[in-house]
Amino acid sequence: MTRENSLVSAQWVEEHLDDPKVVLIEVDEDTTAYDKGHIKGAIKLDWTTDLQDQVRRDFVNKDQFSALLSERGVANDNTVVLYGGNNNWFAAYAFWYFKLYGHTDVKLLDGGRKKWELDSRELTDEAVTREATSYTAKDQDLSIRAFRDETVEAIGVKNLVDVRSPDEYAGRLLAPAHLPQEQAQRAGHVPTSINVPWSKAANDDGTFRSDDELREIYGEAGLEDGKDTIALCRIGERSSHTWFVLKELLGHQNVKNYDGSWTEYGSLVGVPVAIGDEPGSADLGGN
Repeated sequence: MTRENSLVSAQWVEEHLDDPKVVLIEVDEDTTAYDKGHIKGAIKLDWTTDLQDQVRRDFVNKDQFSALLSERGVANDNTVVLYGGNNNWFAAYAFWYFKLYGHTDVKLLDGGRKKWELDSRELTDEAVTREATSYTAKDQDLSIRAFRDETVEAIGVKNLVDVRSPDEYAGRLLAPAHLPQEQAQRAGHVPTSINVPWSKAANDDGTFRSDDELREIYGEAGLEDGKDTIALCRIGERSSHTWFVLKELLGHQNVKNYDGSWTEYGSLVGVPVAIGDEPGSADLGGN
């Protein structure tokens, strides 16, 4: 993949605001942000209610995702452009989610909401409704989704990229500092995982760094070319941003996002855990 396939600029979006084939979707950590102002014509997806099963911990299934997009007016042949706040934190999560269910033509607005606002482009609070469609999602593409057993088996074998903050990685925190700290039973990281905080991939205006800069960041951190890669964080949202960088921008072939991430792994019984700022070794065992 290349930037041209996966990213569009704010200028491109402005030029396509009235294009009937383009669907703008805002996805934010702050699920109220859209209601305070959004790009003209954009619809909203709430990652907590629209994309998550409300009974068990998992995504909505294929039929539910099909029904959701049909009701929101998204067609299979639409160009879906996702954007959001905080350097596209949850927009990248939604991008990975759309790819998981087989939507071919999906892109991120480079820089997201931040870049749009820095450019002093217009936001509106007008309600947006689209005519219903008949969307059909595909089976999940498990070549881009990792699960817990595969992650355990990847220790010392595959690239494991932990994209949380250094304090979370080292075990000094269980979650970002602004969030509750009780989501996992243990703190730390998966042994042999390297720590490359997700936000290192973004410029100050929210756009992605150049390919050369990104290669340098991950190369210096110890990412090995030619190895399969699993990205992880706390619940899979920040790691989807890194998945996007490695898979969609830099073209790494076998990259998966572990959406269970530390809230699952850190509560498993008997799995190895490393504490501190170093990756740790593959022979760390349970008691």
